[in-house]
Amino acid sequence: MAYRDLREFIRRLEKEGELKRIAAEVDPVLEVTEITDRVTKSGGPALLFEKPKGSNIPLLINLLGNQRRVNLALEVDNIQEVADRIRSYIDFQTPQGLLDKLKMLPRLAELGAFFPKTVKGGPCKEVVKKENFSLLEFPILKCWPQDGGRFITWPLVITKNPETGKRNVGVYRMQVFDERTTGMHWQTQKHGAEHFRLARSRHGERKFDLAVAIGADPVTCLAGVLPVPPDLDEMMFAGFLRREPVEMVPCETVDLEVPAQAEIVLEGYVDLNEFRTEGPFGDHTGFYSLEGEYPVFHVTCVTHRKEPVYLTTIVGPPPQEDYFMGHAVERIFLPVMKMQYPEIVDIAMPAEGIFHNLMIVAIRKSYPGHARKIMNAIWSLGQAMFTKVIVVVDHDVNVQNAPEVVWKSLCAIDPERDVQFVLGPVDTLDHAARMQDFGSKMGVDATRKWPAEGFARRWPDEIRMSESVKERIDTLWDRLGLKD
Repeated sequence: MAYRDLREFIRRLEKEGELKRIAAEVDPVLEVTEITDRVTKSGGPALLFEKPKGSNIPLLINLLGNQRRVNLALEVDNIQEVADRIRSYIDFQTPQGLLDKLKMLPRLAELGAFFPKTVKGGPCKEVVKKENFSLLEFPILKCWPQDGGRFITWPLVITKNPETGKRNVGVYRMQVFDERTTGMHWQTQKHGAEHFRLARSRHGERKFDLAVAIGADPVTCLAGVLPVPPDLDEMMFAGFLRREPVEMVPCETVDLEVPAQAEIVLEGYVDLNEFRTEGPFGDHTGFYSLEGEYPVFHVTCVTHRKEPVYLTTIVGPPPQEDYFMGHAVERIFLPVMKMQYPEIVDIAMPAEGIFHNLMIVAIRKSYPGHARKIMNAIWSLGQAMFTKVIVVVDHDVNVQNAPEVVWKSLCAIDPERDVQFVLGPVDTLDHAARMQDFGSKMGVDATRKWPAEGFARRWPDEIRMSESVKERIDTLWDRLGLKD
């Protein structure tokens, strides 16, 4: 049974010992970040600050800041269950006869049950403010000392493609400029930015409507960061993950729908010709992303629940909460990647690689140059195109074991022969790139080399003790008086 809203999940976390209420007054300016950073890095609980300084609204943070809470949100014992469920749907074979077609009907009907459900009203409309409101009523964080201001860090920004009407939901940071305006940090390659560009290209258009939901049920919140294809509605995918449709309610002042159970909703528009300096911002790279010119969001209406909870997060030197969300994305979408490229055995994106800097890929190698084919394939896959370094290893390397990857990769490469460089789009936040949004990437072929790849020598065997000796020592071990 899916969590109906954020509050139900809060109660579950409290029951499981995964939430700590903080009654002391704490300042959203820097102090919440310092506390949360320490707690996350020590594997601690979600935090509910009941008295954030300067606001009457409680602040919730570190919601999904460990693997257990991610599993609780998805209602699984292991995230592999989600991957297996996705695999069961994408493994559909073309039905051969009437019986096969009949067998498919229940599964197709189940898929139809995941589409968002429009309702007339919801808790997010308990309070409606079209006048006399201020964003400064909320305990919005200033996370790090050099940040340009306070930032809304976990907004579900909802837009429509102005040509097709298809919805996009993305998480884009929003710097608060004043009581009713914020920045809209649409990075160049994001779907929200594409909607904005399409709107600007339409003759006579001056405004582009959007809505922002803060604090929905945990899976819907997670859906905003999932790299789903542009034609797949994030709310539909959230319904799939929840096994129940997300209830959506029409906005008050714009032609958009928002999650009915959201804690807070901001409605408004961006002026298609207005830009303002946004940043710096202490980002998930562990460094400050620099100032830039971005669209301005004008808030025209605020709706919220009675006594709302303000959900937020921090990013910064890893690991932070976003690492655990990123790991969930990695596991959830691995079956999709393997469907396109079945030779992929596993992938890993270490926390220190901050998502786009390092991907380690194990493949079942079948032909010369296979590793290079996989590198180029990954650089053509959606958000994976930003991956700065791809290391491809053989199928028998455990990519989840960093020491093993480093050892076997470095022992498998001739750097001049096995490293390739390409130019292409890079993450806007990559401060080391030669220019914003464009730079180089590196692929490392750390697989065993074949004669057909020009390797004329014999590849040596890995050192392994014989099984018979290991079994004999197993029987002697307790008598030897040695510790495991």
